[in-house]
Amino acid sequence: MYIDPQTVTSPKNKVRDVEVLFDRGPVESSWSVARLTYDGNNSIGIRWNGDDKESKKGVPLAHSHPAWFILPQEIANIIEEKVEYLKGAREAELLNGYRAMAADQEQEAEAEEWTEGLIGDAY
Repeated sequence: MYIDPQTVTSPKNKVRDVEVLFDRGPVESSWSVARLTYDGNNSIGIRWNGDDKESKKGVPLAHSHPAWFILPQEIANIIEEKVEYLKGAREAELLNGYRAMAADQEQEAEAEEWTEGLIGDAY
């Protein structure tokens, strides 16, 4: 089970304005980092997003509700910098994948034939 970090707002009386900076998505060992307001202060939170094995709701939990672990201010900026690096690396990996797909002429021809076939279905 994967808990979408955008939906994690517990404890309700302390967490506001969740902006997910990085989310590994619904994969094994998924984790996220978010910028949020915690108890009125700008903060960085991190959490495991849950899995089908040990922790279906992820970690941490507050009264069995998904919650954020608030990082100490002394390391929050370092984590934000690393997240920006990871996002750049992830985007570069995605672009390289698209380039590889575009370079595959046979696959491109099949995709074009398939999409052209859909046009006739629209009429």
